[in-house]
Amino acid sequence: MSAPSDLSPEEQKALDIVNAERERAEQAALPYTWKQTLQDVSVTIPVPPGSKGRDLVVDIKKTKLKVGVKGQPLIIDGDLPKEIKVDDSTWTLDDSKEISLHLEKVNQQTWWPHVITSAPKIDTTKINPENSKLSDLDGETRAMVEKMMFDNQQKQMGKPTSDEQRKAEMLKKFQEQHPEMDFSQTKFT
Repeated sequence: MSAPSDLSPEEQKALDIVNAERERAEQAALPYTWKQTLQDVSVTIPVPPGSKGRDLVVDIKKTKLKVGVKGQPLIIDGDLPKEIKVDDSTWTLDDSKEISLHLEKVNQQTWWPHVITSAPKIDTTKINPENSKLSDLDGETRAMVEKMMFDNQQKQMGKPTSDEQRKAEMLKKFQEQHPEMDFSQTKFT
């Protein structure tokens, strides 16, 4: 197979489509479905209708996961690709027919290529994360993001950024307090 840099844009697009179809087929063949954010992984595992919590095996460890129905082969049994926060990870039995797992990631800056290392990988470079809402951010982070957005808009319009506006306002106040001083030749950076 050619190295990616040897492919034309059309060939790369065709290869991406083939790989995406293979990945979809591999994921569809798993006995569970899953999705993730940078913070956590959610796994849904179908079990026989009418199942009770006492009928299930759910063992969540820092780097291992076992899920299944007692007396049957485990549905999931393997090593996690990264560590999880066991105390913040949970499972529930929904409508007596599926297990919902919530695994809280320790490293909340990485995408997982799979739930367990023996499962087929997804191409994490193709993940398009959902846009977070400003309202989801804490106050300090939100203020910083809003300032960055404002400054970017100002730069695009050729207007002063918030820092430049603040410096100009400080200079104006100082000039008003000291009219005897000449600032006409002063440059600020």
